[in-house]
Amino acid sequence: MPRTGTRRRTFGNTWWGGAWVEALEQRASVDPNRLPRGRTYARKDTVSELHVGAGEITARVRGSRPEPYHVTIRMREFSPEQWATLLDVVGRRLGHTAALLDGELPEELAAQAREAGADLLPGPGDLRPRCSCPDSANPCKHVAAVYYVVADEVDADPFVLFKLRGRPRDEVLARLRTLRAPDQPKRAKVHDPGLTPKRAYARRVSAVPRLPPVPDIAGPPAVLDLDPPPATGWTSAGLGTLAADAAALARDLLLDGPTAAELTFEEDLVRRAAARPAAELPALATAAGLALPDLTAWAHAWREAGRGGLAALRDAWSPGPGPLAKARACLDDTGLPDPITTWRNRVTQGPLQLRYGRDERWYRFVRAGAGWQLDGPSAADALDVAYPPA
Repeated sequence: MPRTGTRRRTFGNTWWGGAWVEALEQRASVDPNRLPRGRTYARKDTVSELHVGAGEITARVRGSRPEPYHVTIRMREFSPEQWATLLDVVGRRLGHTAALLDGELPEELAAQAREAGADLLPGPGDLRPRCSCPDSANPCKHVAAVYYVVADEVDADPFVLFKLRGRPRDEVLARLRTLRAPDQPKRAKVHDPGLTPKRAYARRVSAVPRLPPVPDIAGPPAVLDLDPPPATGWTSAGLGTLAADAAALARDLLLDGPTAAELTFEEDLVRRAAARPAAELPALATAAGLALPDLTAWAHAWREAGRGGLAALRDAWSPGPGPLAKARACLDDTGLPDPITTWRNRVTQGPLQLRYGRDERWYRFVRAGAGWQLDGPSAADALDVAYPPA
């Protein structure tokens, strides 16, 4: 009886191992009708004595005869020029080498190598298989089985792809070290007594150079070579967002002084939300444990009038009759038929409401559905928000 409850074995469980399988199935001019039978052979563990050498794969595969068939697959090795191109691609970023040493092949590295003409994966004409079986097909099912089993080797160590192109791991790493630290002619040692204390104190103190102007916008963050380990829950995109936000906050500190850093958790959250597109707010609201309508309204208030706008949206307090009387006088001239009402720091007439902030500035709100929405920046005079300039 067939076994139940077991998972079918797959080949190419990393992206680079999967790319090896994909290259065989789509790019390497391998007969696609022969590959399924080879995959079945590989799943039955018929392949043994597998050896991957420089530009060559050898293995034994059990078939219909008592004696296993001998399989040899040669892969076209890179020319010296192609190796120079590939090592230049790897050496451009320290993270590429670090990833390879950690058992990973950066997808960006593979794409750049292919574009430069040094594709690590097999293409048309790169594979030349031979099998001792009588089947004249190319590939026969025994060769195809070896192709799939090699995907396990590529999964375990991406340097297998380098070896199949002609150079083993140690040789590749040695060459990379040479390229990073080329031999330099030795220089004769010159005795330098350095700066003596007497000469140092005799120097005239120069003026402190002027600080450069604050940039108009915060610069973009650096692009990370690698994603953080999956177990951390972080991504390059997420870290890039945090880095961009930190740069924006640093710029605010340069412009506004220490007050820019004296934000509460909610204020800092809203500041970040105000700088992000609307499509990203649902995820941010969920992560912060807030209702999306609240975060959306708070972000709008921050965009209109910053920290004070958020406070005006959320705070209700009693400033005393003086400021409110002036606001009532301003609304008397609007021509609206609605009565003027006053509650705490809010003076309302129909769809218009003026709010007095604890920062002694006025904020204009307009009715939006069942609530109120901040409509523009703040002003020191209630008249300026009641009748904003066109």
